[in-house]
Amino acid sequence: MTEYNPHVPSDSAESDSIAISLQRVAGKIQLISDAVKALHQDRIQLETKIEDAQKRIQHILSRLPEQSDGRQLNLLGEPATPTNSEDGNEPTTH
Repeated sequence: MTEYNPHVPSDSAESDSIAISLQRVAGKIQLISDAVKALHQDRIQLETKIEDAQKRIQHILSRLPEQSDGRQLNLLGEPATPTNSEDGNEPTTH
């Protein structure tokens, strides 16, 4: 069986450059990790917004009349004023 012997730098200059490279890589890994966390939080927020929008749409759809119902539906819940022109009040012309 062969035993793994890691390369040990012979001088301190090579050791310093490796340490600097490791620090740079560690910094990049941290930046990537932070970006992934931020993206995950953004995705959760967007999924929540989508779910809320779907609930609002479903609520509106549940208030729609059946297709066989010919009445108009007020989706905003405001009192509708009848637009009946047969109320006996004809415009006066002088």
